[in-house]
Amino acid sequence: MDIDRLKHSHSVAKKMQEIGSNMGLEKGELEDLFVLGLNHDVGYEFSKDGVDHNKIGGVILRKSGYKYWREVYYHGMLTNEYDSLYLKILNQADMQIDKYGNDVGYEKRLEDIKGRYGEDSIVYKRCVEMIENIEGQNCNKRESDEIDR
Repeated sequence: MDIDRLKHSHSVAKKMQEIGSNMGLEKGELEDLFVLGLNHDVGYEFSKDGVDHNKIGGVILRKSGYKYWREVYYHGMLTNEYDSLYLKILNQADMQIDKYGNDVGYEKRLEDIKGRYGEDSIVYKRCVEMIENIEGQNCNKRESDEIDR
């Protein structure tokens, strides 16, 4: 992987730990999140154009016996086939870290993706949809927390 992808993956790993820590996850879970973040884009190494890098990486990690291969396989996808807390955390972190490893938040991440792939690209459209989904889940959680009080 090139140096920018490595920086991105390392920063995603750190962001995942931050999100998990804010959720009250335990030390071992935070370690798992870090390792998952480091490995989430391994499929780029074996993909010609980055398309399906998630699936390629997930299959490679499954063959290696990696416990969280599904999170890698399904990251960046809106699907009802698979869901987990770690997948949600991975998507949140991945959509806030730019290609250089900077924590830029959702809006600037979308600007970066639009600039690289174009506003009409499937990559950009999927990312917009992913962020809308993440923000919708966060909004629903806040509303649920307020009702519980």
